[in-house]
This record gives sequence, structure tokens and C-alpha cells, in this order.
Amino acid sequence: MYVGRFVVVGPDAGAYRVSSRSFPNRQITAREDALTVGPTPDAPETDNPYVAYNCLRVVETPTGETVAFGNGSHVDPIAEKLELGYPARDALVTALLALDFEKDDYDTPRIAATIDADGEALIATVRRDALLVETVEEPTLVATYEKATPEAFDFEPTDALDAASEVLEAEFEHAVCAAGVVRTDEGFETAIDNGEN
Repeated sequence: MYVGRFVVVGPDAGAYRVSSRSFPNRQITAREDALTVGPTPDAPETDNPYVAYNCLRVVETPTGETVAFGNGSHVDPIAEKLELGYPARDALVTALLALDFEKDDYDTPRIAATIDADGEALIATVRRDALLVETVEEPTLVATYEKATPEAFDFEPTDALDAASEVLEAEFEHAVCAAGVVRTDEGFETAIDNGEN
């Protein structure tokens, strides 16, 4: 089954996976303040605005660290609103409502998730027919296609790299790369799995 890009989130861990039929030549790189999806050095040039973006950011909020992750440019305004002290629900809603679903040939939904220092986890999506934000108590997945409504997902990583690898190896088609995050006593740990790239 091809579900496109997806996020998985629970109170202690999360992950984001790029799955792509159209633009498989991508990888995730670590920058100072974000994990960023972008083309590999050998990727053909494209002017598609949805190919490169920050997919995961850990930010300092008035109540401690919070991680935000998702499938596009909405991750930045979510992170910025969290830094300003917005509750996670409000940060997700305002950013997703403002940017709306992607205006491509498929009306691709935008998906996102947050986890705070206390383990409160939220998952969200905006698609053509709905804007959904839910607090989750167990690992939950939402994808751009086929699984565009949040649903339970078997996900028990031991660390951030395991979180990334677990979703990269999940039995959905056209896996490209993945980012993982876990909540620890020292803060959030992040990792990247670029597969064969």
C-alpha cells in the first residue's frame, strides 16, 4: 500500500517518513536547529515547492522543550508559535489552517505532530474536507494518502535511530528516508535514517 508521507507519534517517541513515487531522490540532513528534507546531490532539478522543508524542530517553550514534526513548510510556523508560548493544539490549528492542504494535483494533506517535555502528544492533519487535531495516549499514525485519519500504530522504539528505522522499514511502499525522536530525561534525542542514500 502507498500511503505517502506519514507521521507516527506517542507520548515518548515519534517519527516522520518520506515516501515518494515522484521525488525519491531526497534525504534528511541535520542542521543547527532542524532536520531538513531536501534533494540528494544527484537529484534532478525541480521547482516543486513541496520537495524541500524542515521536517522536525525541537524548540524551547515557556514550559520546556517541545518537538514539532511534519510533512512540509508548516513545521516552521508550528515551532515558532510553540516558542511564543502557544499551547500545542493552538499552534497546530493556526499553522495548518493558515497553510491549508497542499495545492498540488492530489490536494495532499498536511500532517504534523508535537510532543512536549511532559509527554503530551498531539497529532494533526488538514485535508480538503477536514482539520483534525487529537491528543494521543498511544502511538498513532496519520498519512497523506489512504490513512488520512489518525489510527493506532505498533511503534515501540528503543532510541531515536530505532524510531527512524522502524518507520523507514514499515511495510508501506516507496520508502525514501525518515527522522526519529524520543523523549528522554535530558530532553529530546533525534536521529536520521536515509536508508540506501
